[in-house]
Amino acid sequence: MVSELFRKWGISFDNYTRTESPNHKAFVREVFLKIERNGYVFTMETELPYCPRCKRFLPDRFVEGTCPYCGYEGARGDQCEKCGRLLEPTKLINPYCTICGSEPTIRRVTHWYFDMPKFTDQLLEYIKNNRQLPDNARNFSLNLLKEGLKPRPITRDNKWGIPAPFKGAEGKTIYVWLEAVLGYVSATIEYFKRLGKPDGWKDYWFNKDAKTLYFIGKDNIPFHTLILPALLLATHEGYNLPWNVSTNEFLVFEGKKSSKSRRIGVWIDEALKLFPPDYWRYTLISIRPETKDTNFTWEVFIEKVNSDLNDTLGNFIHRTLTFINRYFGGVVPEPTKLDEPDEKVLNSIKEKVESISERIEGFQLQDATRIFMELSRIGNRYLNEKQPWLAIKRDRSSAATTLYVAAQIVKALTVTMAPFMPFTSERLRKLLNLPEEANRWSEALKPLPPGHRVREAKPLFHKIEASREGLQEMLEKVRAASHMVSIDEFSRMDLRVGKIVKAERIPGSRKLIKLTIDVGDEKLKNAVAGIADNYKPEELEGKLVALITNLKPRRIMGVESEVMILAAQDGRTVTLLQPDKPVRPGSKIS
Repeated sequence: MVSELFRKWGISFDNYTRTESPNHKAFVREVFLKIERNGYVFTMETELPYCPRCKRFLPDRFVEGTCPYCGYEGARGDQCEKCGRLLEPTKLINPYCTICGSEPTIRRVTHWYFDMPKFTDQLLEYIKNNRQLPDNARNFSLNLLKEGLKPRPITRDNKWGIPAPFKGAEGKTIYVWLEAVLGYVSATIEYFKRLGKPDGWKDYWFNKDAKTLYFIGKDNIPFHTLILPALLLATHEGYNLPWNVSTNEFLVFEGKKSSKSRRIGVWIDEALKLFPPDYWRYTLISIRPETKDTNFTWEVFIEKVNSDLNDTLGNFIHRTLTFINRYFGGVVPEPTKLDEPDEKVLNSIKEKVESISERIEGFQLQDATRIFMELSRIGNRYLNEKQPWLAIKRDRSSAATTLYVAAQIVKALTVTMAPFMPFTSERLRKLLNLPEEANRWSEALKPLPPGHRVREAKPLFHKIEASREGLQEMLEKVRAASHMVSIDEFSRMDLRVGKIVKAERIPGSRKLIKLTIDVGDEKLKNAVAGIADNYKPEELEGKLVALITNLKPRRIMGVESEVMILAAQDGRTVTLLQPDKPVRPGSKIS
């Protein structure tokens, strides 16, 4: 499960939910009825793209073309991912249906609209006075307000979605970008219902001391700084508006946009099969694209792990604990007289911890990791200057003071690394022989007392002994292994020939086709296949195909898929596996 993967990355959820939940659907319908009663919903006949070949109105994201503002050729009907502007699909230049590739026609249809321009003044005041907003979110939002807000469509002619609650809107659904942002509220409601405190959610959304924080990519700015606040204002119920919208620029992989179909990038399950989660967490936070797009490369990853984690942080901690074990029997020594360098280092611990805290509270996470790593550099320089391995031979008390001071840096690092590397922080806490509560932030500046016993030092990190090409090869092996099965596993698959008797597109999906297949003895089973880019439904009917029939059924887009068809893929080209001679449906493949 996705939630289990997040747990392995050290990311926890108080309430892991989705906007398909009954709770969310009920809340959304209730909110839009309130907004309608308050006078902010109206109907309007509008022009929308209709695909004559697919015989359906196209959802905005199923239309692509050239952006009328920046000229980007891959703009979607709702938003251009290059310049970030919200779009109307009818404004695209050279539009095409992403399902079949044909040019859509324009048809007039009545829809329900949210009167967003009525909130221009309130939104302008909110954006200008919200000093927490990062510059990219504020400036982008102010530019959109300056250009003038337009009414936003609430409904769409989709079968897949939350049914519109308005009188006369039967058969229409609520546009996803108008309802998805309300999921923040509905998720809070769901959480407190689960706790048996049905009114607990109100403290988060109506108590003026409460603050809501959002971490997003820059292409989602208008939905969080304008659309969500406008919807909350339209209820007239006094909701708290977003306190901060921490906005990332884009993270690209080796100079290219990540793409699963093109195998560009590393997915979170693959990453954990290559290296521990803290290697990834530290690297990604330290290059977080806070003010500009950032390029992840294998060279950057190797440098962050080998230089920062292993040679700087890990080296300092290992040296300190090793010296304490070797020279003082594993006990933090009693300092004698602190000289100026000792006092300077102890003061720098306090200064760095406070700076890290300020950066985290200001959501400048990249800078926080830089200061955190600087603290370990201070420790390495201090040990190199004091040389306790030499001092122990001529002045034991001097070496004792040095290792006492160094131990205080290690203690502070244990706590301050926790937000970035929770698993390593926990391992270090155990090496320091500290209780769980010692990892609270308030404990960062509490010293390790003389006489405290630490455990035997163990390396926290290991160098990556591979080149860029080697890491990419490792990734490919992980991907290949994930598809490998044993002979015993393969023998348990029931492979048969089936005949497609009916094929039809699944509403709301660009790639999925529902197949009704004769699997033998005129027994019919369904399969859902993502092959619409390569086959039209009418081309599939009557074909014999290879199937796996003994699979646990799975619901996909509301359709129960009972069997799986087999196909070969070469890039974007998908070809069904078919017998070269006619055989009876249900024939076993061996």
